[in-house]
Amino acid sequence: MNQRNDAIRNARELGIPQMIILGLQHMFAMFGATILVPILVNNYFEGEGLSIQVTLLCAGLGTLLFHVCSKFKVPAFLGSSFAYLGGFATVANLNAGKFAGMTMGEKLPYACGGIVVAGLLYLVLAGVIKLVGIHRVMRFLPPVVTGPIIICIGLSLAPSAIGNASTNWPLALIAFCVVVIFNIWGKGMFKIIPILMGVVISYCCALIMNACGMTNVDGSAILDFTNAAQSSLIGFAPLRLCKFDITAILVMAPIAIATMMEHIGDISAISATVGENFIEDPGLHRTLIGDGLATAFAGLVGGPANTTYGENTGVLELSHVYDPSVVRIAAGFAIILSFFPKAAAVIGSMPSAIVGGISFILYGMISAIGVRNIVENHVDFTHSRNLIIAAVILVSGLGFTDGLTFTVGGTSITLTSLAIAALAGIILNAILPGNDYEFGKNPSGDINRGVSFNPQKSEEDKK
Repeated sequence: MNQRNDAIRNARELGIPQMIILGLQHMFAMFGATILVPILVNNYFEGEGLSIQVTLLCAGLGTLLFHVCSKFKVPAFLGSSFAYLGGFATVANLNAGKFAGMTMGEKLPYACGGIVVAGLLYLVLAGVIKLVGIHRVMRFLPPVVTGPIIICIGLSLAPSAIGNASTNWPLALIAFCVVVIFNIWGKGMFKIIPILMGVVISYCCALIMNACGMTNVDGSAILDFTNAAQSSLIGFAPLRLCKFDITAILVMAPIAIATMMEHIGDISAISATVGENFIEDPGLHRTLIGDGLATAFAGLVGGPANTTYGENTGVLELSHVYDPSVVRIAAGFAIILSFFPKAAAVIGSMPSAIVGGISFILYGMISAIGVRNIVENHVDFTHSRNLIIAAVILVSGLGFTDGLTFTVGGTSITLTSLAIAALAGIILNAILPGNDYEFGKNPSGDINRGVSFNPQKSEEDKK
C-alpha cells in the first residue's frame, strides 16, 4: 500500500480540541444511519422494537471492542447494519409454532438471539481464514452468490417502504429528495451524511406542517411528543437479554454471509484509503473477530447487529486524519448520547412518512448495491453456471415468501426465503464447474461488496 504524504497518523499533534472536533465529525457521519435502523425496526414491531439508546450504546462499545481485537490499528467505526432489516421484518411476522399469540415485544428478543449467532459465525470464518487463507475461503463466497443475496435483502423490504411513505406522501417526498440532493450534489462533509440531513430537514418540515394543523392521510397528527414528554432527561439504556429459537436463528444467521462480505470490502476500502494493508496487519481474522464479537454483544443486550461503516471511511478520505484514536473519541460520544432517553424519545417520534421516504431510496439502494457488487467484480453472465446460480438465488429469495417449515425431533423449524437462497447459492457455486473467482485479483470490485450507503469510490472515480 502507498503511504499518503498529506496524511496525519498521530492526531495528538493537532491538539485535544481538534481531536474532539474530528471525533464529533465521525459521530455525525454514522449517526443518521445508525439511529435509522432502530426507527425502522420499531415500525416492524409496532413500537415495541429496538431502543435508540441501546443502539448508540452498542455502537460505541462495539467500536471500542473492535479496536481492542484489531490491536488499536484500524480506524473503523461500527454502526447499525441495514442488512438485518429483512430478518427483523420476518421475525415480526412469525405467527406459527411458539410465536403464535406472542406480542411484538416478546418476539424481539428472539430476533436478537439470531443476531448473536450471526455474530458468532464471524468467529468461525475468522478461524477458517486463519487456517486456510482468504483466497480459498472466498471461492465459496464469490460475488455471483453474495450479489444476488444482497439484491433479495433490499427487494424483500420494498412493501414496508411504500406502506410507511403512504401515510403522508408530501412529507415522504421531502425526506426522499433531501437524501438524493445531499448524496448527489452535497459537498465535503454534507455528502457523507445524506441520511442524517434527510432526517433533520424533513423532521423540521414535519414540525412546520404539524404547527400549521396539517395531518396524515388517516387524520392522525403528524407528530406525537407524548413519549418525549414522559421521558427523563438522563437515564440508563433499557437493556434486554436475548432469547434463542431455531426458527429465528435461521432467519437472522444467513444474513451474516452478506455482512461478512461487507466487512471484507470495508476493511479493503479502509486499507486503500489509509495506505496500510490491514488485511495483513493486524489481519482479517482479527477484524472479523472484532466485528463478530461486537455484533454478538449487541444482540445479547437487545441491540441491532453492527457493521463497519463506509460513511466513516468517507470521513477518513475527507479529513486525511487516519489516527484510530479519533474514531474511539466518536465511540465515546455515542456512549454518552445513549444516557439521554429524552433525546432518544424525540428521535423516536419521527413520523412514519419520513421513515418511508428515506427507506424508499435506502431499500432500493441495498438491491442496487447487490447489482454493483456483481458489475464491479465483472461477473460473466454469458457463463451458464453464473446464470443458474443467480437465478436460483433470486427465485428462492423472493419466491419462498413463507419459507419452508418442517419438523425435526418434534421441533418445528422454518427456513426463510433468504436462508434457502443462501444455501442454494453456496451449494451450487461449490458443485458447478467453472468457478474462477479469486479474491484480490480485482481490488476495486472487492472493495464494493457490502451494504454500505456511502460506498468507497473506485480508483477511476477519484481521477
